[in-house]
Amino acid sequence: MKRFALVGAAGYIAPRHMRSIKETGNQLVCACDINDSVGSLDSIAPQSEFFTEFECFQEYAWRLSRRAETRLDYISICSPNHLHAAHISAGLRLGCDVICEKPLVPNEALLDELAQVEQETGHRVWNILQLRHHPAVLALRSRVASTCKAHKHEVELTYITSRGKWYQASWKGDPRKSFGVVTNIGVHFFDMLQFVFGDLQRSAVHYCDAYKAAGYLEYEKARVRWFLSIDANDLPEAAMGGISTYRSITCDGEELEFSAGFTDLHTVSYQAVLDGKGFGIEDARACVATVEMIRSAAPSHPQDEEAHPALAKLLAGLAAQEPA
Repeated sequence: MKRFALVGAAGYIAPRHMRSIKETGNQLVCACDINDSVGSLDSIAPQSEFFTEFECFQEYAWRLSRRAETRLDYISICSPNHLHAAHISAGLRLGCDVICEKPLVPNEALLDELAQVEQETGHRVWNILQLRHHPAVLALRSRVASTCKAHKHEVELTYITSRGKWYQASWKGDPRKSFGVVTNIGVHFFDMLQFVFGDLQRSAVHYCDAYKAAGYLEYEKARVRWFLSIDANDLPEAAMGGISTYRSITCDGEELEFSAGFTDLHTVSYQAVLDGKGFGIEDARACVATVEMIRSAAPSHPQDEEAHPALAKLLAGLAAQEPA
Protein backbone atom coordinates (compact mmCIF):
# COMPACT_ATOMS: atom_id res chain seq x y z
CA MET A 1 0.00 0.00 0.00
CA LYS A 2 1.39 3.39 -1.06
CA ARG A 3 0.89 6.52 1.02
CA PHE A 4 -0.46 9.62 -0.71
CA ALA A 5 -0.94 13.30 0.03
CA LEU A 6 -3.15 15.62 -2.01
CA VAL A 7 -2.83 19.37 -2.62
CA GLY A 8 -5.97 21.13 -3.84
CA ALA A 9 -8.54 18.96 -2.09
CA ALA A 10 -11.53 21.31 -2.43
CA GLY A 11 -11.48 21.60 -6.21
CA TYR A 12 -13.74 20.06 -8.85
CA ILE A 13 -11.25 17.42 -9.97
CA ALA A 14 -9.88 16.39 -6.55
CA PRO A 15 -12.55 13.74 -5.79
CA ARG A 16 -11.51 11.80 -8.90
CA HIS A 17 -7.96 11.70 -7.57
CA MET A 18 -9.17 10.69 -4.11
CA ARG A 19 -11.23 7.85 -5.58
CA SER A 20 -8.30 6.75 -7.74
CA ILE A 21 -6.05 6.51 -4.68
CA LYS A 22 -8.65 4.38 -2.91
CA GLU A 23 -9.58 2.26 -5.94
CA THR A 24 -5.93 1.32 -6.57
CA GLY A 25 -5.70 0.03 -3.01
CA ASN A 26 -3.72 2.89 -1.52
CA GLN A 27 -4.09 5.36 1.35
CA LEU A 28 -4.68 9.12 1.38
CA VAL A 29 -2.73 10.22 4.46
CA CYS A 30 -3.15 13.99 4.33
CA ALA A 31 -4.64 16.74 2.21
CA CYS A 32 -4.33 20.50 1.86
CA ASP A 33 -6.45 23.35 0.50
CA ILE A 34 -6.94 26.99 1.42
CA ASN A 35 -10.69 26.26 1.32
CA ASP A 36 -12.14 23.95 3.94
CA SER A 37 -15.14 22.65 1.94
CA VAL A 38 -13.72 19.15 1.65
CA GLY A 39 -16.64 16.97 2.70
CA SER A 40 -15.73 14.54 -0.09
CA LEU A 41 -12.95 13.29 2.20
CA ASP A 42 -15.55 11.78 4.54
CA SER A 43 -16.57 9.05 2.11
CA ILE A 44 -13.06 8.32 0.84
CA ALA A 45 -10.43 9.02 3.49
CA PRO A 46 -12.08 10.28 6.71
CA GLN A 47 -8.94 9.65 8.78
CA SER A 48 -6.63 11.76 6.62
CA GLU A 49 -5.07 14.87 8.14
CA PHE A 50 -6.15 18.18 6.62
CA PHE A 51 -4.42 21.57 6.39
CA THR A 52 -5.52 24.95 5.10
CA GLU A 53 -1.95 26.34 5.03
CA PHE A 54 0.57 24.83 2.63
CA GLU A 55 3.45 25.56 5.03
CA CYS A 56 1.80 23.47 7.75
CA PHE A 57 1.21 20.69 5.22
CA GLN A 58 4.90 20.79 4.23
CA GLU A 59 6.04 20.65 7.85
CA TYR A 60 3.80 17.65 8.50
CA ALA A 61 5.10 15.87 5.39
CA TRP A 62 8.70 16.52 6.49
CA ARG A 63 7.97 14.98 9.90
CA LEU A 64 6.48 11.93 8.20
CA SER A 65 9.59 11.57 6.02
CA ARG A 66 11.84 11.01 9.04
CA ARG A 67 10.59 7.44 9.41
CA ALA A 68 10.42 4.92 6.58
CA GLU A 69 7.10 3.49 7.79
CA THR A 70 5.34 6.89 7.70
CA ARG A 71 7.02 8.42 4.65
CA LEU A 72 4.80 9.62 1.82
CA ASP A 73 5.27 7.91 -1.54
CA TYR A 74 3.24 10.23 -3.80
CA ILE A 75 1.81 13.74 -3.74
CA SER A 76 -1.15 14.45 -6.03
CA ILE A 77 -1.53 18.02 -7.28
CA CYS A 78 -5.02 19.39 -8.00
CA SER A 79 -4.34 23.04 -7.17
CA PRO A 80 -5.03 25.99 -9.53
CA ASN A 81 -2.99 25.88 -12.72
CA HIS A 82 -0.60 28.71 -11.84
CA LEU A 83 0.49 26.88 -8.67
CA HIS A 84 1.32 23.55 -10.30
CA ALA A 85 5.03 24.22 -10.89
CA ALA A 86 5.67 25.37 -7.30
CA HIS A 87 3.67 22.52 -5.77
CA ILE A 88 5.29 19.90 -8.01
CA SER A 89 8.76 21.16 -7.12
CA ALA A 90 7.89 21.13 -3.40
CA GLY A 91 6.57 17.58 -3.69
CA LEU A 92 9.72 16.33 -5.38
CA ARG A 93 11.88 17.98 -2.73
CA LEU A 94 9.78 16.29 -0.03
CA GLY A 95 11.08 13.00 -1.43
CA CYS A 96 7.93 11.98 -3.31
CA ASP A 97 6.91 11.21 -6.85
CA VAL A 98 4.26 13.69 -7.99
CA ILE A 99 1.04 13.08 -9.93
CA CYS A 100 -0.33 16.31 -11.39
CA GLU A 101 -3.63 17.18 -13.01
CA LYS A 102 -3.63 18.92 -16.41
CA PRO A 103 -2.16 21.28 -17.51
CA LEU A 104 1.17 20.22 -16.04
CA VAL A 105 2.60 23.75 -16.43
CA PRO A 106 1.85 26.62 -18.84
CA ASN A 107 5.09 26.67 -20.82
CA GLU A 108 8.14 24.66 -21.89
CA ALA A 109 10.56 26.69 -19.78
CA LEU A 110 8.86 25.40 -16.63
CA LEU A 111 9.01 21.85 -17.97
CA ASP A 112 12.78 22.23 -18.23
CA GLU A 113 12.97 23.55 -14.67
CA LEU A 114 10.98 20.60 -13.36
CA ALA A 115 13.16 18.16 -15.28
CA GLN A 116 16.14 19.66 -13.45
CA VAL A 117 14.42 19.15 -10.08
CA GLU A 118 13.70 15.55 -11.09
CA GLN A 119 17.43 15.04 -11.67
CA GLU A 120 18.34 16.68 -8.37
CA THR A 121 15.88 14.66 -6.29
CA GLY A 122 15.72 11.34 -8.13
CA HIS A 123 11.91 11.46 -8.13
CA ARG A 124 9.45 11.63 -11.01
CA VAL A 125 6.66 13.89 -12.21
CA TRP A 126 3.61 12.19 -13.73
CA ASN A 127 0.90 14.03 -15.67
CA ILE A 128 -2.74 12.93 -15.95
CA LEU A 129 -3.23 12.60 -19.73
CA GLN A 130 -6.30 10.43 -19.40
CA LEU A 131 -7.49 10.45 -23.02
CA ARG A 132 -4.43 8.38 -23.97
CA HIS A 133 -6.07 5.53 -22.05
CA HIS A 134 -9.50 5.82 -23.68
CA PRO A 135 -10.33 2.70 -25.75
CA ALA A 136 -11.86 4.74 -28.59
CA VAL A 137 -8.77 6.96 -28.79
CA LEU A 138 -6.46 3.95 -28.77
CA ALA A 139 -8.52 2.32 -31.54
CA LEU A 140 -8.35 5.49 -33.64
CA ARG A 141 -4.60 5.70 -33.10
CA SER A 142 -4.18 2.14 -34.36
CA ARG A 143 -6.34 2.88 -37.41
CA VAL A 144 -4.41 6.05 -38.23
CA ALA A 145 -1.08 4.23 -37.87
CA SER A 146 -2.19 1.70 -40.47
CA THR A 147 -3.16 4.28 -43.12
CA CYS A 148 -0.97 5.58 -45.92
CA LYS A 149 1.74 7.83 -44.51
CA ALA A 150 0.95 10.62 -47.00
CA HIS A 151 -2.79 10.62 -46.20
CA LYS A 152 -4.08 13.38 -43.93
CA HIS A 153 -7.35 12.82 -42.13
CA GLU A 154 -9.97 15.57 -41.89
CA VAL A 155 -10.83 16.15 -38.24
CA GLU A 156 -13.26 18.41 -36.39
CA LEU A 157 -12.97 18.84 -32.63
CA THR A 158 -15.80 20.53 -30.74
CA TYR A 159 -15.83 20.82 -26.95
CA ILE A 160 -18.46 22.96 -25.23
CA THR A 161 -18.65 22.69 -21.46
CA SER A 162 -20.97 25.39 -20.20
CA ARG A 163 -20.06 27.25 -17.02
CA GLY A 164 -22.09 29.63 -14.87
CA LYS A 165 -21.22 33.15 -13.77
CA TRP A 166 -19.09 31.78 -10.92
CA TYR A 167 -16.45 30.72 -13.44
CA GLN A 168 -15.25 34.22 -14.33
CA ALA A 169 -15.23 35.19 -10.64
CA SER A 170 -13.01 32.22 -9.77
CA TRP A 171 -9.34 31.61 -10.49
CA LYS A 172 -10.43 29.81 -13.66
CA GLY A 173 -11.65 33.10 -15.12
CA ASP A 174 -8.34 34.84 -14.37
CA PRO A 175 -5.92 34.25 -17.28
CA ARG A 176 -2.97 34.89 -14.98
CA LYS A 177 -4.00 31.81 -12.99
CA SER A 178 -5.78 29.50 -15.46
CA PHE A 179 -3.92 30.71 -18.60
CA GLY A 180 -7.20 31.04 -20.42
CA VAL A 181 -9.93 28.83 -21.76
CA VAL A 182 -7.71 27.08 -24.35
CA THR A 183 -5.27 25.88 -21.70
CA ASN A 184 -7.82 25.15 -19.01
CA ILE A 185 -10.30 23.06 -21.01
CA GLY A 186 -8.38 22.23 -24.17
CA VAL A 187 -4.93 20.98 -23.23
CA HIS A 188 -5.87 17.28 -22.89
CA PHE A 189 -7.62 17.34 -26.29
CA PHE A 190 -4.52 18.81 -27.91
CA ASP A 191 -2.48 16.09 -26.23
CA MET A 192 -4.85 13.48 -27.67
CA LEU A 193 -4.53 14.95 -31.18
CA GLN A 194 -0.74 14.78 -31.10
CA PHE A 195 -0.87 11.28 -29.58
CA VAL A 196 -3.06 10.05 -32.45
CA PHE A 197 -1.93 12.10 -35.46
CA GLY A 198 1.77 12.79 -34.90
CA ASP A 199 3.84 15.94 -34.65
CA LEU A 200 2.28 19.37 -35.04
CA GLN A 201 3.27 21.13 -38.26
CA ARG A 202 1.18 24.31 -38.32
CA SER A 203 -1.17 26.25 -36.06
CA ALA A 204 -3.54 29.15 -36.67
CA VAL A 205 -5.90 30.88 -34.25
CA HIS A 206 -9.09 32.31 -35.75
CA TYR A 207 -10.81 33.59 -32.60
CA CYS A 208 -10.12 33.79 -28.87
CA ASP A 209 -11.78 35.50 -25.91
CA ALA A 210 -12.45 34.70 -22.25
CA TYR A 211 -15.26 32.26 -23.14
CA LYS A 212 -14.32 30.53 -26.39
CA ALA A 213 -11.66 29.97 -29.01
CA ALA A 214 -11.36 28.48 -32.48
CA GLY A 215 -8.54 27.61 -34.80
CA TYR A 216 -6.74 25.16 -37.05
CA LEU A 217 -3.99 22.64 -36.36
CA GLU A 218 -2.16 20.57 -38.92
CA TYR A 219 -0.42 17.40 -37.82
CA GLU A 220 1.60 14.79 -39.70
CA LYS A 221 -1.57 12.82 -40.38
CA ALA A 222 -4.47 15.23 -39.87
CA ARG A 223 -5.95 18.63 -40.59
CA VAL A 224 -7.91 19.67 -37.52
CA ARG A 225 -10.53 22.41 -37.17
CA TRP A 226 -11.21 23.03 -33.48
CA PHE A 227 -13.69 24.98 -31.35
CA LEU A 228 -13.70 25.25 -27.54
CA SER A 229 -16.26 27.07 -25.42
CA ILE A 230 -17.61 27.50 -21.89
CA ASP A 231 -20.65 29.42 -23.20
CA ALA A 232 -23.97 27.50 -23.00
CA ASN A 233 -25.22 29.50 -26.01
CA ASP A 234 -22.79 27.53 -28.17
CA LEU A 235 -24.42 24.19 -27.36
CA PRO A 236 -26.13 22.60 -30.38
CA GLU A 237 -29.85 23.37 -30.46
CA ALA A 238 -30.66 19.68 -30.15
CA ALA A 239 -28.62 19.53 -26.95
CA MET A 240 -29.68 22.76 -25.25
CA GLY A 241 -31.89 22.20 -22.22
CA GLY A 242 -30.80 18.60 -21.90
CA ILE A 243 -27.06 18.64 -21.34
CA SER A 244 -24.41 21.11 -20.23
CA THR A 245 -21.45 19.53 -22.00
CA TYR A 246 -21.05 18.58 -25.65
CA ARG A 247 -18.03 16.70 -26.98
CA SER A 248 -17.60 15.79 -30.61
CA ILE A 249 -14.65 14.56 -32.61
CA THR A 250 -15.15 13.49 -36.20
CA CYS A 251 -12.47 11.90 -38.34
CA ASP A 252 -13.20 11.85 -42.08
CA GLY A 253 -16.87 12.48 -41.25
CA GLU A 254 -17.12 9.57 -38.80
CA GLU A 255 -17.99 10.43 -35.20
CA LEU A 256 -15.60 9.16 -32.55
CA GLU A 257 -17.73 7.89 -29.68
CA PHE A 258 -15.82 8.59 -26.50
CA SER A 259 -18.43 10.02 -24.12
CA ALA A 260 -18.76 6.72 -22.27
CA GLY A 261 -16.03 6.35 -19.68
CA PHE A 262 -14.64 9.82 -20.33
CA THR A 263 -14.74 10.75 -16.64
CA ASP A 264 -13.61 7.35 -15.36
CA LEU A 265 -10.05 7.29 -16.61
CA HIS A 266 -8.22 8.72 -13.60
CA THR A 267 -8.04 5.35 -11.85
CA VAL A 268 -6.60 3.83 -15.02
CA SER A 269 -4.07 6.67 -15.11
CA TYR A 270 -3.11 6.12 -11.46
CA GLN A 271 -2.65 2.40 -11.98
CA ALA A 272 -0.37 3.11 -14.94
CA VAL A 273 1.76 5.40 -12.75
CA LEU A 274 1.95 2.78 -10.01
CA ASP A 275 3.05 0.26 -12.65
CA GLY A 276 5.78 2.63 -13.88
CA LYS A 277 3.94 3.22 -17.17
CA GLY A 278 2.58 6.71 -16.61
CA PHE A 279 3.20 9.83 -18.68
CA GLY A 280 6.00 12.14 -17.63
CA ILE A 281 7.43 15.54 -18.51
CA GLU A 282 8.47 14.71 -22.05
CA ASP A 283 5.10 13.12 -22.79
CA ALA A 284 3.43 16.41 -21.79
CA ARG A 285 5.81 18.63 -23.75
CA ALA A 286 3.88 18.65 -27.04
CA CYS A 287 0.53 19.73 -25.55
CA VAL A 288 2.20 22.32 -23.32
CA ALA A 289 3.99 23.76 -26.36
CA THR A 290 0.73 23.76 -28.34
CA VAL A 291 -1.30 25.74 -25.81
CA GLU A 292 1.64 28.11 -25.27
CA MET A 293 1.74 28.74 -29.03
CA ILE A 294 -2.03 29.28 -29.24
CA ARG A 295 -2.01 31.73 -26.31
CA SER A 296 0.69 33.86 -27.93
CA ALA A 297 -0.80 33.88 -31.44
CA ALA A 298 -2.75 36.80 -32.89
CA PRO A 299 -6.08 35.70 -34.43
CA SER A 300 -6.04 35.58 -38.23
CA HIS A 301 -8.59 35.12 -41.00
CA PRO A 302 -8.96 31.42 -41.79
CA GLN A 303 -7.58 30.08 -45.03
CA ASP A 304 -9.75 27.97 -47.37
CA GLU A 305 -11.50 25.09 -45.59
CA GLU A 306 -9.61 25.67 -42.33
CA ALA A 307 -12.45 27.26 -40.34
CA HIS A 308 -14.49 25.25 -37.86
CA PRO A 309 -18.24 25.32 -38.78
CA ALA A 310 -19.05 27.07 -35.49
CA LEU A 311 -16.76 29.99 -36.38
CA ALA A 312 -19.06 31.36 -39.10
CA LYS A 313 -22.03 31.39 -36.70
CA LEU A 314 -19.91 33.06 -34.03
CA LEU A 315 -18.60 35.79 -36.33
CA ALA A 316 -22.05 36.42 -37.79
CA GLY A 317 -23.44 36.89 -34.29
CA LEU A 318 -20.67 39.35 -33.39
CA ALA A 319 -21.23 41.29 -36.60
CA ALA A 320 -24.96 41.58 -35.85
CA GLN A 321 -24.14 43.17 -32.48
CA GLU A 322 -22.04 45.91 -34.00
CA PRO A 323 -23.73 49.34 -34.35
CA ALA A 324 -24.85 50.23 -37.86
